[in-house]
Amino acid sequence: MQASSPRSSQTVNWSTVIMFALGFWLSASLVFDFLVVPGMLTSGMMNESGFASAGYLIFGTFNHVELLCAATVLAGCLVYRYGYGFTNMIKSKTVLIATVLLAIALAYTYILTPQMSSIGLPLDIFASAKAASNSMAVMHIAYWSLEVIKLVAATALLRVFYRNSCSLV
Repeated sequence: MQASSPRSSQTVNWSTVIMFALGFWLSASLVFDFLVVPGMLTSGMMNESGFASAGYLIFGTFNHVELLCAATVLAGCLVYRYGYGFTNMIKSKTVLIATVLLAIALAYTYILTPQMSSIGLPLDIFASAKAASNSMAVMHIAYWSLEVIKLVAATALLRVFYRNSCSLV
């Protein structure tokens, strides 16, 4: 006797999973970039002594959510690469873009956020503030450059999967 449930016969719609992950990730990034960060800046929170540790907690948590989204998108793109109805060129492009998105999320989580937090912590009372601010400016340029690349790449990937899902209907 075989016991089967109605749920086991259904397959996962990876296009929907990818579009949901990308939509959530893009919307969360836009809210974070255009509401949370400017709000912290205008409220003066970035000038507080405990901002580095609070910023590390806030940004670190968000970066881990980004890692989950990037891993989900890459997994979905790999599923498409080895089995669904995209052309080979689109398959290769989606995997490449998803890999770039994962690399950006990894860079945020394990390079930029720890470095920016460590620059913001006043551990050496003899260090000049100018050296720290120059380093922080370089980190901010790197962060915003990666953020623009991430938003453009995620939007392009969302567009590809949205167009493909519309053509399947």
